[in-house]
Amino acid sequence: MPRIAFLGTGIMGSAMVRRLLARGHEVTVYNRTAHKTAPLAEAGAAVAASAAEAVAGASFVLSMVGDDAASREVWLGARGALAGSPAADLIAIEHSTLSHGWTLELSGALSAAGVPFIDGPVTGGPLGAAAGELTVLAGAEGATLERARTLLQGYARELVHFGPPGAGTAYKLIVNLIATAQITALAEGYAVAERAGLDPALVAATLCKGTVASPVVRYLTERIAQGDHDHVYFATRWRCKDADYGLRLAAGLGQPVPTCAAAGELFETAMRAGVGEKNSSVIIEVLRRLADGQGDDAPGSAVRGIELTPITPER
Repeated sequence: MPRIAFLGTGIMGSAMVRRLLARGHEVTVYNRTAHKTAPLAEAGAAVAASAAEAVAGASFVLSMVGDDAASREVWLGARGALAGSPAADLIAIEHSTLSHGWTLELSGALSAAGVPFIDGPVTGGPLGAAAGELTVLAGAEGATLERARTLLQGYARELVHFGPPGAGTAYKLIVNLIATAQITALAEGYAVAERAGLDPALVAATLCKGTVASPVVRYLTERIAQGDHDHVYFATRWRCKDADYGLRLAAGLGQPVPTCAAAGELFETAMRAGVGEKNSSVIIEVLRRLADGQGDDAPGSAVRGIELTPITPER
């Protein structure tokens, strides 16, 4: 089997690496926060001290990191992947959710280095990664995608080819903009239901089987009803980041997206309140405090009263 370098071993990356190891692949991992690689080392992965070291002899290099800055570092940094010595047949795959502009810039840098590139953000979350049921939203040349298909099927049940590099990221940002609007609308509706005196448990149960019961709504309704924002499935800061990237894409295309823009602003309010490391369901707390007159114009935090539990940022 081909050697694989995997850059970024956060919640998603770790689950994907475990799937590859289970299929018998030789995987070398690198993470900027080094201690997060320890469980994967115990599972059989080799650990590298840099991205450049990780790609030595690799036929595939995969990245799953948090944002543009992290992606730039692991690919183009002084000790990034392109500074290493991969196999001659290397294919680069970026699975992170990044801005459209940076994805195109990265594609250009890899093309100049003679490295075929798959822009492949994923959907399905950590549970989908662990079960091998992700969907890869691919932007790539058809021949490059076919060369990587067997590898990708190790952790994905579906590959959707949207076009050349950049197309996969464009679709992922659209999806995440829609989800951001769904989350804020759900939280607003739930907050109104509370103030109307409706039974919260009955509201939650009915929402989860009604006409608006998307997977996002079902998952977030459960978290909102339980008040569970500390067990992080998708952190508020990543939701805010993805919304920002999506809004930039829309602005660059000249397409107004007022609903999504308002949703993004609410997540920015959550970030200013210091709850970026909480699960994105915490947006309900922001709305409750805004209703209590503790918003941006009020003294102190917009979400005073929330007990903040430090959570190490995913890197």
